[in-house]
Amino acid sequence: MSQQTVAHAFAALMNGHDPDAVDGFVAEDYVNHNPYVENGREANRAFWARWFAAFPDTQVTLEDVLAVDDRVVGRFTYRATHLGSLLGEQPTGRPVEMRSLDIWRVQDGMAVEHWDELNTVEFFTQLGLLASMTMPGTPAGTHSSEEGDAS
Repeated sequence: MSQQTVAHAFAALMNGHDPDAVDGFVAEDYVNHNPYVENGREANRAFWARWFAAFPDTQVTLEDVLAVDDRVVGRFTYRATHLGSLLGEQPTGRPVEMRSLDIWRVQDGMAVEHWDELNTVEFFTQLGLLASMTMPGTPAGTHSSEEGDAS
């Protein structure tokens, strides 16, 4: 598996709603620098199973992928509806859009280490779990996440 294919395999896992797809690209001793997911392939599989129970209609778009040496960077957009419990939070029925920048270290075609940055404040605000925030300089009643929204 080429380095770049790791990002495509992740998008396929997400769009196929198949936590077992980790077998094809996540190493058994995977190190995950993410506060919501523990280390190891099995912890990764278990997290995605919980995610799909909470967001069964998840659709992911791979916006960009870059590979240099043993690193792969993917930029993703996730769209889903919160229909099940996740991280102890009851379903809200709300639609969400989340973005991530993921970096994997790849060895022998398998992801062995992972870092990511997520728009978690915006994600939890969309779920109604955090108060909405107004950016400085933004007129009252509007939010930065609404800019450019044609709805």
